[in-house]
Amino acid sequence: MEDKISVIVATYNQEDTIARTLDSVLMQQCHVPIEIILGEDCSTDGTLAVCQRYADEHPDVIRLIANKQNKGLVDNYFDCILAAQGKYIADCAGDDFWTDPLKLEKEVCVMEQHPNVTMVLTRWNWFNETTRQISPGPTPPFPDGIIKGSEMLEPIVTQTNMNVYHLCTSLYRRDIFLKAYEEYPYLFRNKELATEDTQVAFMMALHGDFAYLPDVTMNYSIGKESASNTTNDERQFHFIRKIMNLCYYLTQQYQIHSSNVDRFFSRRLFALSMHAFRSHRPELYQETLKCEKEWHVRRTMPIRLAYTVMRHEWLWQIMLKVRLLFVAMKRRLS
Repeated sequence: MEDKISVIVATYNQEDTIARTLDSVLMQQCHVPIEIILGEDCSTDGTLAVCQRYADEHPDVIRLIANKQNKGLVDNYFDCILAAQGKYIADCAGDDFWTDPLKLEKEVCVMEQHPNVTMVLTRWNWFNETTRQISPGPTPPFPDGIIKGSEMLEPIVTQTNMNVYHLCTSLYRRDIFLKAYEEYPYLFRNKELATEDTQVAFMMALHGDFAYLPDVTMNYSIGKESASNTTNDERQFHFIRKIMNLCYYLTQQYQIHSSNVDRFFSRRLFALSMHAFRSHRPELYQETLKCEKEWHVRRTMPIRLAYTVMRHEWLWQIMLKVRLLFVAMKRRLS
């Protein structure tokens, strides 16, 4: 494992933004050498051509892994880490971009000065791809400086607004990842766990401390549909369901129990019920009932009301029409 930083750039169908991402990594000024592991996941647009051009122009820095078949984000991401050679891992998604040329330098200096720190995080901004407007991201609920990893475990599992961590701002230790990957393969390769960042952040907190820097170093792209941001209620239902599978596993495996955890699962169950309602899919309603039992969620009044509506097809159809009228009225007033 070399004393370098491996930057993971996993990309799929991002021909309009991947060059911007790579430029933001290439501009980094750091005393530790970097390599870019560029995982191109069998895109159907021109992403591969852009990636190949950058790999040809920067052969000493960029290692292009062009997948022959689409792996999906999670497998693509973890395969890139396994192919990396660096002591430290950073990542930048193919539609996000770093804004601070000293991002890696600031983070690696913290790592070198504090061997107990397993992950360094910074602040970030929202970047709307449609309007090109930049707005401040959420303020982390922790003070700047070093935070005990044991204090991070519950917040990592229960975060809902990405205000505890954003992996694309992070730098973390590859040896900790490899250790966790070997010990807990279920967390990293199970197809029912639809995320890559929660496992990484949780394992870093389990094996060390976090450090927060006050600097804004990244623009997070919004305004386009993605796996975590979609208007398709059925897809969003299955995405949330898989994330919650992971969260429930972690709370049970590591005995994380509190009233805050209970509220978190109640809120997410209600979110599932709303996606089931809007999609008008009875099988998703049944799946919501299964989740309630699996996660041992106590029904709140909003959940009870949602269930009441979906138990009666005639009422379900009426409420969907009411919702459409409400949405149309809201649009006229806005």
